Amino acid sequence: MSVPKTFFITGVSSGLGRAFAEGALEAGHRVIGTVRSPAAIDEFASLVPDRAFAAVLDVTDFDHIPDVVAAAERAAGPIDVLVNNAGYGHEGILEETSLDQIRRQFDANVFGAVALIKAVLPGMRERRSGHIVNVTSMGGFITMPGIAAYCGSKFALEGISEALGKEVKHLGIHVTALAPGQFRTEWAGRSMVRTERSIGDYDEVMNPIRAARQAKSGNQPGDPAKAAQALLMLVEAEQPPTRLYLGADALHLVAAKLEAMRAEMAAWDDVSRSTDFA
Repeated sequence: MSVPKTFFITGVSSGLGRAFAEGALEAGHRVIGTVRSPAAIDEFASLVPDRAFAAVLDVTDFDHIPDVVAAAERAAGPIDVLVNNAGYGHEGILEETSLDQIRRQFDANVFGAVALIKAVLPGMRERRSGHIVNVTSMGGFITMPGIAAYCGSKFALEGISEALGKEVKHLGIHVTALAPGQFRTEWAGRSMVRTERSIGDYDEVMNPIRAARQAKSGNQPGDPAKAAQALLMLVEAEQPPTRLYLGADALHLVAAKLEAMRAEMAAWDDVSRSTDFA
């Protein structure tokens, strides 16, 4: 067995976050899991009483994050692995979606993760070790109509992860963007926020997509328990990747986009090069 680590995982009440926490606990690690209500504390802590610790945290309450992290480390020890998992999906045509809805999506999916990173980095930097895992999505590279705010937030977290990894590599700290495809969680079900439809011109694009996503919810190909095993392999790797896709669907769609990008770049190569000084 590997040396036990202390994980700090956000959003452990359900979905991938719960699977990540259960997998880490089963492997003998300590897990600090964040939940949204005091009622969930005892339930999570009861999973493994001496190694499961729960903390109430809304990741959009940025000012509260440093105190929660400090209390968690006093209870469970220094954080070795931060898993920024908490977040949600927002479905809505961009023109129909309010700026407040988009801000809330970025607060939860981007700025909450950044605030947690900033809270754990001083300790990791001092110890010259640690691994930050930001759960992004295949939607952080490929896009689909109707989830522009979600894709935008995950693109942002992907970029932050990649740049941060270059800033802290020499300090012994790893950063990985963990990008799942479609997993059998409530992401597309009760957890998804949906903007009401109002503009008929988008019906042709949006109606089939919304119907297909709702129909597929609960039947996605990805197994959360297997995603948890992939996370454990990731944090044990001596040279972890900058980005790890989870699921054959993610690999297929990302490969198709890369091919399309290469073709488009080639088609516009002359125009791209024409902007340099002669």
